[in-house]
Amino acid sequence: MVTIYHNPRCSKSRETLALIEDAGITPEVVAYLETPVSRDMLADWVARSGLPASAFLRPKEAEAKALGITVSSDADAILDAIAAHPKLMERPVVVTAKGVALGRPPETVKDIL
Repeated sequence: MVTIYHNPRCSKSRETLALIEDAGITPEVVAYLETPVSRDMLADWVARSGLPASAFLRPKEAEAKALGITVSSDADAILDAIAAHPKLMERPVVVTAKGVALGRPPETVKDIL
């Protein structure tokens, strides 16, 4: 099973979805702004991806600035902020049995397909 946490307004998210579909895979598409991910799921993604929590943060969003959350913030604070404000999550996130990857650039997800 391949799941993409997707924002259709994001060009990288659309490109990553197309890359997955072009590989002959029909992924489960989760519109994470409408169906936010839990704090526990975010922590699992960090552990499985090998990436720091800060990689999943969109630090330039107004909510991040208002909360004082930056890429230098404590990992727990970053995950708490993303869970409370889904707009802060970097996208797209692709989850498979092989791992978790950010689709920035889209080609980075090929290793887990």
